[in-house]
Amino acid sequence: MQSLKDQIEKRRTFAIISHPDAGKTTLTEKLLLYSGMLKTAGMVKGRKNSRAAASDWMAMEQERGISITASAMQFPYKGAIINVLDTPGHQDFSEDTYRTLTAADCAIMVIDAAKGVEKQTRKLFEVCRLRGIPVMTFINKMDMPGKEPLDLLAEVEEVLGIHSSPMNWPIGQGKEFIGVWDRQAHEALIFTKTAARGAEKATIEKKPMEALPNDLQEELKDALELLDGAGTPYIREQFLAGDITPVFFASALTNFGVEPFFDAFIEMAPAPSKRAVDLADGEGSVDPVNDLFSGYVFKIQANMDPKHRDSMAFIRICSGQFKKDMTVKHHPTGREIRMNRPQSMLAGERTTTEEAVAGDVLGVINPGVFSIGDTISLKGGFNYKPLPTFQPELFARLAPKDTQKRKAFDKGIHQLCSEGAIQLLKPLDSYSEFIVAAVGLLQFEVMQHRLKEEYNCDTRLERLSYGSSAWIEGDLATFQKSTQSLIVKDKNDRPMILFNDAYEKRYVEGLNPHHTLKDLG
Repeated sequence: MQSLKDQIEKRRTFAIISHPDAGKTTLTEKLLLYSGMLKTAGMVKGRKNSRAAASDWMAMEQERGISITASAMQFPYKGAIINVLDTPGHQDFSEDTYRTLTAADCAIMVIDAAKGVEKQTRKLFEVCRLRGIPVMTFINKMDMPGKEPLDLLAEVEEVLGIHSSPMNWPIGQGKEFIGVWDRQAHEALIFTKTAARGAEKATIEKKPMEALPNDLQEELKDALELLDGAGTPYIREQFLAGDITPVFFASALTNFGVEPFFDAFIEMAPAPSKRAVDLADGEGSVDPVNDLFSGYVFKIQANMDPKHRDSMAFIRICSGQFKKDMTVKHHPTGREIRMNRPQSMLAGERTTTEEAVAGDVLGVINPGVFSIGDTISLKGGFNYKPLPTFQPELFARLAPKDTQKRKAFDKGIHQLCSEGAIQLLKPLDSYSEFIVAAVGLLQFEVMQHRLKEEYNCDTRLERLSYGSSAWIEGDLATFQKSTQSLIVKDKNDRPMILFNDAYEKRYVEGLNPHHTLKDLG
């Protein structure tokens, strides 16, 4: 039987981040294909008329062909145990994405070769930097017309402020893309297209430089000479510290370069490591192998199974070993909870979990106890660092169209707030109706869709003019606000101020030199 240390060292828990349409969900599908979990990969395009991607389970995701919520999946791949956290890739992403990244030990950043580093990628990369998460870069769609590889490397370095170290190099580009040069093995990996347009594994043929066509051989030699002379060498310690991102060129759709990338990933990506915690008398850390079971809730999702109408709490295990029916301490309340229905996930399918170790993600039925950020453990005495709350940028008033649906409306709003999908703000004037707030516009649409589908409640949404916000630190009695701004309190009773624009925010900051306006809660 494997030791606990051996089991944990095999874990690779990561998130895939990207801008919309860069190929994130396709890459997730191909990981399932190459792991043997899927016989053929279901394409993401044309999803209304074909099978949906395995990582997308919500009805809206399947209709639109995008990932809205973050799902967690576990499966084996060539001796490693993969825990992939499939983050939302749409433009109006929610805090769900940010929180999911806190549960990852590594991130794969997918970049469209034609578009380079886009807005969403920059935002998500900054979260990785904030959390100290090492990032591997997958430059996708090399089989399509795109930017020059050297220009893409320069863009990664300039826009993201990180050194790039290409682990392979494309042989040809666009229609001429036939494979990649492995810079470690010093050999060409030539791929053969499958008749099924990437739904089956691509065959790989290893060749020396001399076997390539003359024109491609000369281009490759020039590029490699430049990289060897002026490029950044890969140093593992610098990668783990977040100073270097190893870069791979590939095409997820055709499977060119996909399997070598996954093989490199399980070798390079870190296993679970120590995590910082708050102690009663300061700070400390929890060791994944030597400490008893502990973890924290990073996501809550209601009604994943419409038949059961339940709420699922997703827990990242940070240390030790979990066993079914284990009784754990719930740190916020001090209660003891028996974990008798733990589950692992593959898309919408649930499997009862008998055992799990640090690095794994558990889904447990939430009996109304768990909230996002909660720490659970066998021994207690500490709390994992609180998950960041990002300031909302969009605000609205929401009400049921049918006043008789008020009870269902209130229940649905309470559940969506507990999941972190939206924030509920209360104006200081207690007579005013509450305000719903979100990081992205799509969250409002998702909120209304779920209230209708899951709680049978049609709603009316009235957008408000506010465009930014901040938490107020300091004596509220002496705080001076502008005429147009509004002071509210969040669910934790912390004062916030809403502004129409960034100019107004700067003006109010100038009025209050003895107060601090915080963008992170």
